[in-house]
Amino acid sequence: MEELFEHHRIVVDKGQQIMRIDKYLVNRMVNTSRSKIQAAAEAGNILVNEQAVKSNYKIKPEEVISIVLPHPPRDTEILPEDIPLDIVFEDEHILVINKTAGLVVHPGVGNYTGTLINALYYYFRDLPLFQTGDMRPGLVHRLDKNTSGILLIAKTELSLNRLAKQFYDRTTSRKYLALVWGSLDEEEGRIEGHIGRDLKDRKKMTVFSDGSQGKPAVTHYKLLERLGYLSLVECQLETGRTHQIRVHLKHIRHPLFNDETYGGDQILKGTTFTKYKQFVQNCFQVLPRHALHAKSLGFEHPATGEKMFFDSELPEDMTQVIEKWRRYTGGRTGE
Repeated sequence: MEELFEHHRIVVDKGQQIMRIDKYLVNRMVNTSRSKIQAAAEAGNILVNEQAVKSNYKIKPEEVISIVLPHPPRDTEILPEDIPLDIVFEDEHILVINKTAGLVVHPGVGNYTGTLINALYYYFRDLPLFQTGDMRPGLVHRLDKNTSGILLIAKTELSLNRLAKQFYDRTTSRKYLALVWGSLDEEEGRIEGHIGRDLKDRKKMTVFSDGSQGKPAVTHYKLLERLGYLSLVECQLETGRTHQIRVHLKHIRHPLFNDETYGGDQILKGTTFTKYKQFVQNCFQVLPRHALHAKSLGFEHPATGEKMFFDSELPEDMTQVIEKWRRYTGGRTGE
C-alpha cells in the first residue's frame, strides 16, 4: 500500500507583506488551486506555528506553515470504463471496495485504461456533482496491482483532505495477510528500515539500513500459521510506503510467495524432490501473483467522525494455496 499525500513546510519570508494564507499558498505552490487550499484548510490540514487555521488567516513574516495535501491527480484524460466493482460500503462521502488482484488502481505509464479510476468514472457518471466536476473520486492510498483487498476512496475534496490527514497522523489501522517463504524464528516482530527506489532497478524498492536514503517505514508482523516451508503472517502497517510489506519481508529473508519482483517466484525453501518442485509449480499456477491481501481497514468517517471498520475474506486463490500446503505438510513423510 502506498499513501497518497504530500507534506509541505514553508517558512514565510522576513519581507513578506500580510496576506490571506490561501492566496499566499497558491502563489507559492505548484499544481494546486485556491479551492484545493481552501478544502485543506477546512479539513484542518493547514497549520501555522502548529495551530490549525482557516483559509482567510492573514500570514505574517517568519511564521511556519505546515500543510498536508492529497496528491494532485494526473493530467491525462480519464475515460469511463464499465469494469465491475465489489462495493463493500458507500455513502455520499466515501466508497469502500474489495479490490480484486490484477486491477491497477491509477492510470500511469503503460496502464492508461482498465484501471480502478476508469471504473469509478463509469460508476459515478450519472451523479450530478460528478457531471459538474464538483466531485472527483480521490485516492488516499493505493494497493499494488496484484494485491487484493480493502481500498478506501473519497468522493469529495473535503473527505479526501480529512482522510489524508488521518493517514498522515497514522491514526488508521491496516492489517494484511501474507504467505511468505520460510519459517519465521520469532512469533511476532517489528521491521524498521527506510524504503526508497532501488539504485540499480528503478521498478523495485529497497531497504536502506543506514537511513541515508528513502523514507522511514515500520511494519509489525505476527505469525498465524506454520505451513512447512511457508508461513502465514499478519502484517500491520505503521507507515505506507510503495511495496512496503513486500520489501520489508524480503529484507528479513522471507519474501512473499510468488512475488516475481522480489524473488519469491523461485523455490526458495524445501527439498530437491521433483514431486515437491511440481507441487510448488502447481501452487504458482493457482496463485499467479504475490500472496498479499489487504484484510482490514479502520478509520474515522470524514464527515461524522464515527469509527469505521471493514474486513474482507481471503480471496479464493490464496485460500486454495493455503489448503494445499496444509494437506502437503500434514501428509508429508520422511522428506
